[in-house]
Amino acid sequence: MLANILLLILDAGGGFLTLMLLARFFMQWQRVSFRNQVGHFVVSTTDWIVLPLRRFVPGLFGLDLASLLPAWVVQVLLVFTELVLNGAVFGSNPVSVMLGLWGIGLVELLRMALYLVFAVVLMSAVLSWVSPHGPAAPVLNALAAPFLKPFRRLIPTVANVDLSPLVLLLVLQILLMVIGGLRNNFALLLFGN
Repeated sequence: MLANILLLILDAGGGFLTLMLLARFFMQWQRVSFRNQVGHFVVSTTDWIVLPLRRFVPGLFGLDLASLLPAWVVQVLLVFTELVLNGAVFGSNPVSVMLGLWGIGLVELLRMALYLVFAVVLMSAVLSWVSPHGPAAPVLNALAAPFLKPFRRLIPTVANVDLSPLVLLLVLQILLMVIGGLRNNFALLLFGN
């Protein structure tokens, strides 16, 4: 019981930190301004880890690896903690165990990134109907636009309604199912044959 409570708290905190780091990564990748309430919140919650890392972790092709790397490490630590608290018995090959942990951490990071895109696209679509000129709308639209762009080219609007968010959300659901299978493949490395 106590282990489950601890896991819930760690998962909530680690998940929140991962989402904020991913949001920072996406905002910098898409060159979305941080001079808004959403951007200020993201920067305020992640500066403590990103700014020191920037001294050692350079960017790559315009991508902010100082935001992405700690998000991955948080997910690896969460996976390891969950397995240890649940009494998992790891395989005898330490290299295989490390590869399994880092692989599952990467899968979890991808899963969190897809959930973030899912939430951004959904909120952007809702705001386009409810409050298109609200303070968060420009940020969400700028973040959702690159993901929606390929679908908007293929799917015409019907009665001035953009159906591309629905199709993208369906594709994201399919990707989440595929990623679930990848996690199982990396789990084999953790526990051996």
